[in-house]
Amino acid sequence: MDWSPILISMKTASLSIFITFFIGLFAAWAVVSLKNETLKVICDGILTLPLVLPPTVAGFFLLYLFGVKRPIGQFFIEYFSVKIAFSWIATVLAAVTMSFPLMYRSARGAFEQVDQNLVAAARTLGMSEWAVFWKVLFANATPGILSGGVLAFARGLGEFGATAMIAGNIAGKTRTLPMAVYSEVAAGNMDAAYSYVAIIVVIAFISVVLMNWGALIRSRKF
Repeated sequence: MDWSPILISMKTASLSIFITFFIGLFAAWAVVSLKNETLKVICDGILTLPLVLPPTVAGFFLLYLFGVKRPIGQFFIEYFSVKIAFSWIATVLAAVTMSFPLMYRSARGAFEQVDQNLVAAARTLGMSEWAVFWKVLFANATPGILSGGVLAFARGLGEFGATAMIAGNIAGKTRTLPMAVYSEVAAGNMDAAYSYVAIIVVIAFISVVLMNWGALIRSRKF
């Protein structure tokens, strides 16, 4: 069995969750803080869009933006000598795009469950908005946020459609675990496919257990 898809997937999922966690966290805070309900609905729709789009369509948009002949893709090549499309960076980009809505919505839901009286009391005591975020909102929403992080990590690890569009299926370079399963089945190597599937199932099961554990902690807390 080729171990490179496992290593590529773990590197991709690890970097993508690091990026997704903080972007999703602060995006959720920004949306929750909006006073205009119409603007809040519009922003929420835009940020959630990758969750409801077919992954291949999301991958198409990424390829359209970051392709070697597209303005953004050409910019990175010309000024940073970095080719995004059909590189390992593209697997991270696809994973971040598809896992972001899960992190964002989990964080937003957790923030909205925090007692607003605590937030108001913190502001009355003169705490800055930054302090209110970390010491009140984040501290009380941690179980839900961590559950969202676990879910986003698993989603990034299992990303297939967008990855196929923007990163391709290059052995040893962009072939992640889901791509490896597809390749082995297409080639008739079922034993290797079974091994990759078993690894994905184990990781997915662990992710579900961790999410349920986080939900249990949150329910006991509230």
